[in-house]
Amino acid sequence: MAEGLPPVAELLESAAVVRLSMRTRFRGLAVRETMIFRGPAGWAEFGPFVEYADDEAATWLAAGIEAAYLGAPAALRGEVPVNATVPAVGAEEVAGILARYPGATTAKVKVAEPGQTLDDDVARVAAARSTVPRVRIDANGGWTVAEAIRSIRAIGDVEYAEQPCATVEELAEVRRAVDVPIAADESIRKADDPHRVVAAEAADVAIIKVAPLGGMRSTLELADTIGLPVVVSSALDSAVGIAAGVAAAAALPVLGHACGLGTGALFTADVTDGFVPVDGVVTPRWFGPADIDARRVPVAEPDRDRWWRERLHRCHAVLAARGSTPAWAGHPG
Repeated sequence: MAEGLPPVAELLESAAVVRLSMRTRFRGLAVRETMIFRGPAGWAEFGPFVEYADDEAATWLAAGIEAAYLGAPAALRGEVPVNATVPAVGAEEVAGILARYPGATTAKVKVAEPGQTLDDDVARVAAARSTVPRVRIDANGGWTVAEAIRSIRAIGDVEYAEQPCATVEELAEVRRAVDVPIAADESIRKADDPHRVVAAEAADVAIIKVAPLGGMRSTLELADTIGLPVVVSSALDSAVGIAAGVAAAAALPVLGHACGLGTGALFTADVTDGFVPVDGVVTPRWFGPADIDARRVPVAEPDRDRWWRERLHRCHAVLAARGSTPAWAGHPG
């Protein structure tokens, strides 16, 4: 077993599987399922999306264990700027969504939604641009190269276009063809070698997310070595997972962009009071072992609770089989 890996029974003792309802469908979801558990350093989240295989999901468990047993790294700033997040809604709904992010000067707008048109994207971005001074777009790899080039040119000036296509090679081709900076998300967090986007000259900005990268400390290590400006973002986390993202952003030596850590506004309710932006920023805070009452969170049905507990068992076994020394090794449980 990997040195210092807490027993699975210890992780599950405090675990709660929760269902967080979305105000608007996002990433195809109307409800976000995730698991929270606590350790000596505080509460942690284990929330890989349900379609992820165990090997990928195990890295999310490593991030949760780090949070529960090590807590947050030392902060270098007391505020983290965040962007508003606009789902693939009609243009007439954009202003109402942006009102949930008081003081935000940057909006990330989802584009390339299946079943929608480029005209829908153009109208949605224009509505956001009329309300906030800076707009970035996120296609989640949904365009072909030709579609990306045509769409980015039609949408016009944006801070950057995030993951317009699925592969690193496609990102590089789009980057050569357009004037807008390209940001890589999935090509970093789902890649065997996240530095390949740099070698391929495929991106101008790196989107980094704590859970898929295995924790706050590995996220900071990647930010230090990747050689690109970074944006710390949420993986549609609960307030517990957002705390880890904000902690990582607060520990960065340089933070030049607003972070995608205001996604708690997408939920109708959270596991505790979330990170509500004030004047466009959120303040780092950590949820200690006594700060959340798991009896008061919106728990999942028994069959879903069993599914998540069995999943954690399997992912724990994956971490044990990896045998590497994790960040939490040598720290008391």
